[in-house]
Amino acid sequence: MTSAPENHEPRPSTAETRAVTRTRRTRRRRAIVATVAGGALVLGGGSAVAVSQAYKTVTLDVDGETRTVGSFAGDVDGLLAAEGVAVTDRDLVTPALGDPLTGGSDVVVRTGKEIDVEIDGEATSTWVTALDAHEALDLLAQRGSDVALVASRSDDRTELGLQVHDGDQVAVVHGGTVDVVDGSDDLDTVLAAAEVEVDDDDNVTVARASDTGVDADSLPDGTDVPQVAVVVERVEVEQVTKVKEIEHETRTKKSDQRYEDLDPKVQREGRPGSRTVVREITTVDGEEVSNKKIASMVTAEPVTEVLVQGTKERPEPEPEPEPETASGSSSESSADSSSTSYSGSNREIGQRMAADRGWTGSQWTCLENLWTKESNWSHTVANPSSGAYGIPQSLPGNKMAAAGADWQTNPATQITWGLDYIAGRYGTPCGAWGHSQANNWY
Repeated sequence: MTSAPENHEPRPSTAETRAVTRTRRTRRRRAIVATVAGGALVLGGGSAVAVSQAYKTVTLDVDGETRTVGSFAGDVDGLLAAEGVAVTDRDLVTPALGDPLTGGSDVVVRTGKEIDVEIDGEATSTWVTALDAHEALDLLAQRGSDVALVASRSDDRTELGLQVHDGDQVAVVHGGTVDVVDGSDDLDTVLAAAEVEVDDDDNVTVARASDTGVDADSLPDGTDVPQVAVVVERVEVEQVTKVKEIEHETRTKKSDQRYEDLDPKVQREGRPGSRTVVREITTVDGEEVSNKKIASMVTAEPVTEVLVQGTKERPEPEPEPEPETASGSSSESSADSSSTSYSGSNREIGQRMAADRGWTGSQWTCLENLWTKESNWSHTVANPSSGAYGIPQSLPGNKMAAAGADWQTNPATQITWGLDYIAGRYGTPCGAWGHSQANNWY
């Protein structure tokens, strides 16, 4: 009995014939080996082997690239191996790898791709077998209400690993502007079509257009609202340096060499310090989203101010001597220059008038030092800057009119007024002299 003619199968092309010949030769050799090793198995399954080795034509779709191929493979795995299509556990293959291959089958391979996503504000990564971003968003929609695919930057390119929306237009949202371009390409090409340049710091995401606020009002009249939007957020990171003042401290120390009733004396002037603070401020589309301190250092130490507070008690003033009284006349004040005549130098007049008040010894020494410093005992000297006048340097000079109308020319009148001033304000000449030493005025 003759075998059935082989031309019952569809006749392959010349190129396919070569492939068929090689395959048949290989399979014949394998069949021979199988016959020697176990002839009963070959005889029992002869019809199944014939079916599995029959030539068949199938449609192979690998990530959207579709072609018609001829094959003698018995299952899907054999077909993919013959066509050089390597698959992993992350890929999706339909029918399954172990399923038998029949003529007219559609074999679909979708390569798994790892992408970065944000789901309800949480960043993560996941694997998808989608052909484009639109399909990936549909697949991920079940995981959250707010889903976006996050692009990465590599070699000056903005990459997603997927086409944006094959065969459809997409919206590109940037800087308050919405452009509509063809989405049938990778993300970098889509951005270029919208003439959008992206910096390394910028954020680029792909989401449903409805989730990004793109609607008919944001598009030109007559423009269909795309289903997918590419959103570009302009991110600026700036370091801002500020110098803050550090207040100085004040320390007071005690001194028994200074009278306690005097104001504290500044021994060392205080000086504020400075602190330099560097903050990193991040803005997204002009709005501040982060403001963090990255450096803080003292660039100038403050100088503590030192004051000296006296603890020395001031001696009680010596009592004024009782004025001498003349028989049959009213008492006269020894300090009344209008009723007492003085002669000699201004310093000699001052010494006698101070003695009349009981200010001798150390009190006279303090008075002499004080008015030597102020006027060198000149009753006509005037301070051109302040207007102070005379021996006690009264400010203004006409205050001395209280001691006499001749205050401008009479040293005794000036001395009388000066001694009254010292007694009323400081108690004694030494009190006035101590204040003058501490403050350079009395």
